[in-house]
Amino acid sequence: MPVITLHYEDLEKLTGIDKETIIKRVPMIGADIERIEDESVDIEFFPDRPDLYSVEGAARAMRGFLDLETGLSEYAIKPYEVSISVSEDILKIRPFLGCAVVRGVKFTSSSIKSLMDLQEDLHWGLGRNRKKVSIGVHDLKNVKSPFRYMAVDPEFEFVPLDYTEKMSMTEILDKHPKGTRFAHLVRGFDKYPIILDASDNVLSFPPIINGTLTSVTESTTDLFIDVTGLGEAVYTALNIVVTALAERGGQIEFVRLIRPGGEELVLPDLEPKTRLLTTGEVKALIGMEFSVEEIVKQLERMRFGARALDEKTVEVKVPAYRADILHNYDLVEDIAKGYGYENIKVSVPETYTAGKSHPISLMRAPVNEIMVGLGYYEVMPFTLTSEKVNFENMRRQKTDDVTYVLHPISEDQTMLRTTVLPNLLEILALNQHRELPQKIFEFGEVVSNEITGQHVAAVSIHPQANFTEIYEVVDAFMREMMLPYEVKESEDPAFLEGRRADVYVNGKKLGVFGELHPEVINNFALGYAVVGFELDLNDLIGKN
Repeated sequence: MPVITLHYEDLEKLTGIDKETIIKRVPMIGADIERIEDESVDIEFFPDRPDLYSVEGAARAMRGFLDLETGLSEYAIKPYEVSISVSEDILKIRPFLGCAVVRGVKFTSSSIKSLMDLQEDLHWGLGRNRKKVSIGVHDLKNVKSPFRYMAVDPEFEFVPLDYTEKMSMTEILDKHPKGTRFAHLVRGFDKYPIILDASDNVLSFPPIINGTLTSVTESTTDLFIDVTGLGEAVYTALNIVVTALAERGGQIEFVRLIRPGGEELVLPDLEPKTRLLTTGEVKALIGMEFSVEEIVKQLERMRFGARALDEKTVEVKVPAYRADILHNYDLVEDIAKGYGYENIKVSVPETYTAGKSHPISLMRAPVNEIMVGLGYYEVMPFTLTSEKVNFENMRRQKTDDVTYVLHPISEDQTMLRTTVLPNLLEILALNQHRELPQKIFEFGEVVSNEITGQHVAAVSIHPQANFTEIYEVVDAFMREMMLPYEVKESEDPAFLEGRRADVYVNGKKLGVFGELHPEVINNFALGYAVVGFELDLNDLIGKN
């Protein structure tokens, strides 16, 4: 789940609340406090609330939750001055585009960082690592409308962000750090996406990199936001970004989007969606009677628009930035949060049963304690993955023990993982903007031949990561688990020859550790040495 750094100065300015109150109450809206620093707090928000991935979004939610400003947030939108046309040839490459202008924003170094972090977290949370959604934020002062979203030859040249010399788009994919990381999103097309202004200046090469001409600085006041992608999540991401900027004092302005054939679309669309909720639905899930007045009150605390239609029905206006409201169940969950889980009446179950810890839980406790003691942070990645990540990126041959998803909704989630390490490497790739070293682990499920097993895996990334480091970790882990073991030379192609070893217990292979092969590191677009291990603990569950 995304961890958001919120600076106290920004929080207090945007909420009007002291930091101690915020720290005390913010977990109740669906968050965990990771760490408290002198100038900021790191908060892990649930992944279904991308609107909270910024200090502006969190402040908006907290103002409602603490009854300082309740009800639906309304944002005035000025008529458009900027337009953008979409060419026919881009529709086969990256067909969805959402745009907006926000003027009068006053930036500081921390607010720029907040905006950049919001971009990256949305790329992960909504965009599946930029595949489905990618966001560009541009300083308007150096470019001129009308803009054009089109496809051009890969040899087209411009100066990419953080560079001073022109590069062709092919060179960017081969040499620029962002290009090498996201090249797979456009490889295979004869032409590449680009956004140009009226003078052929480059704003963006989506979903790869912006042009350096429109980079945002503390002197920037007027912004053009482009969001490109493969589906309607583009519009949700656009709404989240522009409303966050509006919370900072920006004035949202429409953009006229002209599609092939002359069809026109005016964005952003911040009109709330309407749902009807009954008192019976609320009681069925929470287990308590709520009047329509109480339901309205709690929905407004959670920043919905709400009004009673009769004694049993409430009309709810869902903000355009709330991507998580898919069913009335989601509304009821927010009512429970607004009311306070601590205030929900406790009742004794009608039937009595005696429970006990599951063997997996009994194994998980010492594993987690040992790994945390060794300086590793626990993560919880998805168990769904793809053949590319599970096998190809790891330089491993595809096996016949794979359990596939019958009707996958994404190319990234077509199978159940057979190993944990690739998911940990994906997490490292998503957190390259964080400081090094990074050390993470997971005790989690894998599926082989339709049978669920339990593996523990860990990775460490930093410039000096080496075989000795991970050997010491494995040795400490096995000793703490009181498992006599031996190591033998490994042939696992995911690791570097001569710097890899298999772990055996009672003559049976338990797992592998070592230095990840440079090709594996490149496949996950990581820039530093990585070491790791993975052990199958299935046979040990219930025995320790």
